[in-house]
Amino acid sequence: MTKSRITRRGALKVSLMTATLAGTASLFGPWQHNRVWAQGTKKPIKLGLTCDASGQYGNSGQDDLRGMRLAIEEFNAKGGVLGRKVEWITADTETNPATGTRVAERFIAQEQCGFLIGALHSGVANAITQVANKYGTIYMNTNSSAPSEAGENCSRVKFVWDGNGTNFSKAAVASAVQKIGKKWLLLTNDYVWGHTTAAATKAEVEKAGGRIVDNLLVPQNTRDFTAYLLKVQQIKPDVVAMAIGGDDIKALRQQIAELKLEDKAAWINNQQDWPDIWGVPETLFGVFGTNWYHKLPLPGVPEFVKRWQTTYPQSPIPVPGNVSYNGYMATRELLRAIEQTGTTNNIAIIKALEGRKMSALDRMQNYDAYIDPVTHQIQQTIYLAKRNPKPVDKTDLFEILSDATPEQAFDTASLKTCKLKPYADIPAYEQ
Repeated sequence: MTKSRITRRGALKVSLMTATLAGTASLFGPWQHNRVWAQGTKKPIKLGLTCDASGQYGNSGQDDLRGMRLAIEEFNAKGGVLGRKVEWITADTETNPATGTRVAERFIAQEQCGFLIGALHSGVANAITQVANKYGTIYMNTNSSAPSEAGENCSRVKFVWDGNGTNFSKAAVASAVQKIGKKWLLLTNDYVWGHTTAAATKAEVEKAGGRIVDNLLVPQNTRDFTAYLLKVQQIKPDVVAMAIGGDDIKALRQQIAELKLEDKAAWINNQQDWPDIWGVPETLFGVFGTNWYHKLPLPGVPEFVKRWQTTYPQSPIPVPGNVSYNGYMATRELLRAIEQTGTTNNIAIIKALEGRKMSALDRMQNYDAYIDPVTHQIQQTIYLAKRNPKPVDKTDLFEILSDATPEQAFDTASLKTCKLKPYADIPAYEQ
């Protein structure tokens, strides 16, 4: 680690000296002069894709990666961005914050990546954010959905692309309290996403006139849920609201189905990721949230699915889902922002992304979306769904029940807790 810091200081001195001799006050990133390119060859734009390949979110991490790669390939097929090829590297962040820190540090300091994209686990996302903050590196958090990512853990350099626990709770809870019942039990993964999502659900339940009778904390990587399900049987709630993710929710759904508890209460899963559904559709029950589905009857959806399938004919998941969609959209909009600003200067790109408007047609959603300039979270359509009783093919697992506008699902709490640093406090660089 010491050797890496010495190398970076040396490189920074070279950059500053070069800038001084050129008569410019610009501060370039410490990776600016580490490589020499052949005459006439433009330096590639390099992205670091921080994706889980193992751990609780390993399957989702690889689906996230497929979406990112598709966007990159589409830009390179058109000649790249600003006449420069887009290169990428990836590494397994292992659903582990410590690993996420090491990967992000290596990608920036050693691999010369000018931008980071990825993450499912919100603890991993926050770890990557801290590294990105240090260097001013723009980070597109594709799929971490803890409200804290757009709230107290927000950052001037980070943009949050998934709906969060508050968005999904606002879309589902009030109606469920009125139509199903006021006695609610929470099942919560014991880490930041679970805690902040449960808190958002609790707030919405109580606002609608319901009450939380208990909150059962479930450690990550739990595979035997017997004790928790016995408590569900004893308490007999009207609604069980789950904030359980990744491989954990697959194991939980399997055991609920085996014990035939689907009808003992109404089950609401705050958000259900497509990779956690595929392969075990028989355990899909209750109502859940998502921000995209591959059979939405909207312009552009069939074409996107076809492009994805052509690119990944051997994918273990035959169609793109919400996770892959978020990876694609985050990468595409980053590259568009670079293209439109005509520069890789991080401050210029951040300003171009803040408040950015994206049409419903372009996003393949029901309503126009935008990047909130205060929290850097994408405000978008939020869907509620359940298992489809009449699928048209083996991938048609969801029945979309409703859609909420960005305004209806807006996370107002994040506006109070997010404090973005001034631009002057962000290290400036160009790749």
